[in-house]
Amino acid sequence: MAEAYQHIRRYREELDRIKAASGSDNELQTRRAFENCLDDYCREHSEGLTLVAEQRIAGRARRDGTATQVIPDGTVRDAMRLARGYWEAKDIRDDLDAEIRNKFNSGYPSDNIIFQNQEEAALYQDGVEAMRVDMSSEDDLHLLIKRFLDYELPQSRRLRSAQRQFNADLPSVLSNLREAVDAAQLDNAGYQAAAAEFLELCRKSISPEVGEADVREMLLQHILTKDIFLRVFTEDQFHRENNIAAQLDALERTFFTGDTRRQAIDRLRPYYSAIHIAAIGIGDYAEKQQFLKAIYENFYKAYNPAAADRLGVVYTPNEVVDFIIRGADWLLQRHFGKTLADTGVQILDPATGTGTFITNLINHLPAERLEYKYVNEIHANEVAILPYYIANLNIEYTYKEITGRYKEFPNLVFVDTLDNLDWKGVTGGAVQRQGALELGGMSADNWVRLGLQNEKPISVIIGNPPYNAHQTTWNDNNPNRAYPEIDNRIKETYSAASNAQNRNAQYDMYKRFIRWASDRLDDDGIIAFITNRSYLESRQDDGFRKVVGDEFSRIYLLDLGSDVRRNPKIGGTTHNVFGIQTGVAIGFFVRDKSKAGECEIYYARREDEELAKDKLAYLQTATLSGIDFTEITPDKRNDWLNQPDSNFDALTPLIDAQTRRTKVGGEESAVFKLYSAGVKTHRDAWVFDFDRNSLSNKMRYFADKYEMRRQRIARGLSDDSDLGDEIQWDADLRAHLRRGTAVKFSEEYITEAMYRPYTTKHLYFYKQLNTRQYQMRSIFPEGKAKQNKVICFRGTGIDRPFSALAVDRVPEHQMLSNMQCLPLYRYTAEGERVSNITDWAIERVNA
Repeated sequence: MAEAYQHIRRYREELDRIKAASGSDNELQTRRAFENCLDDYCREHSEGLTLVAEQRIAGRARRDGTATQVIPDGTVRDAMRLARGYWEAKDIRDDLDAEIRNKFNSGYPSDNIIFQNQEEAALYQDGVEAMRVDMSSEDDLHLLIKRFLDYELPQSRRLRSAQRQFNADLPSVLSNLREAVDAAQLDNAGYQAAAAEFLELCRKSISPEVGEADVREMLLQHILTKDIFLRVFTEDQFHRENNIAAQLDALERTFFTGDTRRQAIDRLRPYYSAIHIAAIGIGDYAEKQQFLKAIYENFYKAYNPAAADRLGVVYTPNEVVDFIIRGADWLLQRHFGKTLADTGVQILDPATGTGTFITNLINHLPAERLEYKYVNEIHANEVAILPYYIANLNIEYTYKEITGRYKEFPNLVFVDTLDNLDWKGVTGGAVQRQGALELGGMSADNWVRLGLQNEKPISVIIGNPPYNAHQTTWNDNNPNRAYPEIDNRIKETYSAASNAQNRNAQYDMYKRFIRWASDRLDDDGIIAFITNRSYLESRQDDGFRKVVGDEFSRIYLLDLGSDVRRNPKIGGTTHNVFGIQTGVAIGFFVRDKSKAGECEIYYARREDEELAKDKLAYLQTATLSGIDFTEITPDKRNDWLNQPDSNFDALTPLIDAQTRRTKVGGEESAVFKLYSAGVKTHRDAWVFDFDRNSLSNKMRYFADKYEMRRQRIARGLSDDSDLGDEIQWDADLRAHLRRGTAVKFSEEYITEAMYRPYTTKHLYFYKQLNTRQYQMRSIFPEGKAKQNKVICFRGTGIDRPFSALAVDRVPEHQMLSNMQCLPLYRYTAEGERVSNITDWAIERVNA
């Protein structure tokens, strides 16, 4: 039990220090000590509780029925941002019971609250005193705090119960909704016309890739979430005036009324009511925003759990957002003599999510400049309907909270930023925008918003671009498909400047956003992003580092570390500011056209072992000007960190990218011509098996099911929006299906393979069903019995010791983590076997 009392003992030690330093024992001086103690208990609680100091809440109504608002010294909130209990500190000279009566008379809640001074603490629950203890008793005080934190308020219990029921009911509700939409699509002329108009607009203002299935998902999400927003924010002005919401409302009204509506979603009304009751108790607007975000996250996990798992639904902590905004403001002043509030400084968040960067920016700007900036020089983009809605609400109501009046935010655009290249004149600019005006209210607003944004010279681009690497569909809020224009720019820049063997990671979503932002930024400006930290030191990002060094004049990097894969001694939930395993960094990229080609790079880091709460506490008060940066001079390999001081370059290279690309008779500079990663399937359970007959049966079944679906689509009897789980789909197989690519079964594609951990299995070595074969088809040709010997070794960026293994059959990618393979032979397209040892290597050995 001694360990359980550590927080209480620290409280007493801190109390003694405060009294000794201040010479006072009044409440204002000493309450901080108990606040820290209670905060420590909250952080350790299994339900992830948070103590928020001095927050305005809705109090108990007066006897005449009028509402009250009160400000307890502390409010404990759970992960849903619902109040769990309250705390009020009193002076040691106060009559505690008299103070308790006064607080209750003024409207303080009595359902779960601690009143405390230095001598005693009283816990009230359900309106009556539940416990009173002497503050000097560790046992009693510990029990009181535990009882206080383990209690759940009725509105919280009601919402959790409704949420469980919502999760159970949602599948059948969704089924009813989809049937209603399908019926309208077949025989409701009004719906058909409105849906076609909406689809045409989406293809123009969001992406040409948007399809009918995406429109349907937007509509379903709109229908299901409209009541949530109305229950949290009691005004319906947003749905009347917002351009996207109004258009979806119009589409909904063509078919979703009366009995159709009641039959489809009546079962969800208890959930909406519970949300409303819980929201009434949240008097602080910032907490209302957090509550809505938590509701959104839980809704999305129930609505589409597979997509939510891939997406992660991670919000940027306010401490990070405010640090980035302060940093961008300081850099503007230092390098350009301007501030974020100045006229002409156009600010864009290209992946705004739920709008946190914009709402915090609104709070940052001086009141006298706010309206002008809000209307003219703050811009944000979002491509998914749910966060778009939340961003609109958060931004507009934050503005209202500060100014006292509602004003529509005119610069939030429903668009896929990476598809928006109109500012380059790529798609015709104003001509297309003018044509879009004929499409109705939404296009006349959203499309014009996009056109106006594209005409602005953007000075500052801030935000948290998505990190996801393998997500593909619009309605899953994860548009990680091909972006030909941006991907070509990456190929021309980051990839072209790289000497790395594997350049696929250059097309990660956050790199795409940095590339887009680098092209979109004005001649003088700043990009400030929090992203994956891998570009700081990954070998495959050497080209990225070189190019940003060429394109920017100053780069400031704050490495927050906490990459769990590189340091397994730490935990994502405890050490990473996002609670994830991927390490993150904040990068400020400054472009000053007068200093082109003179890039200076400054680096600072927080230690991996520093807890996330301490990193966030640091960011809450840190300023970019106060950070002790180290200046980095890139070496000739474009390394920023971990620069080697050995004679590594004098060693004979086994492989390099230039040698692999060299044509016959060209200049070579490595021992092996061809190298490759191992086969990566994304469906190991299907395409690997110890038993050949079992594998044969599985693959016949798989091919048959795929072909049935392909032929139904070819005949127009179905689409690829709901493929089911009879076989294992991934993005590549879906793409094959959309293109009409056949999948066949043949025994000749079954071959032997090396699987982890160093076991032999049978593999169905077939391009369409192996997500990545890399160069393996030139090492062990598909469908042909070709012999080879291959040296496999563990890849870079792995926290395990180097190891190697020679094999004579197809190796699986993770047999040795992220391995590379060096074959003795390679096979031409005609099937001829040739030596994979270069002439350069033979001459070097013989010299």
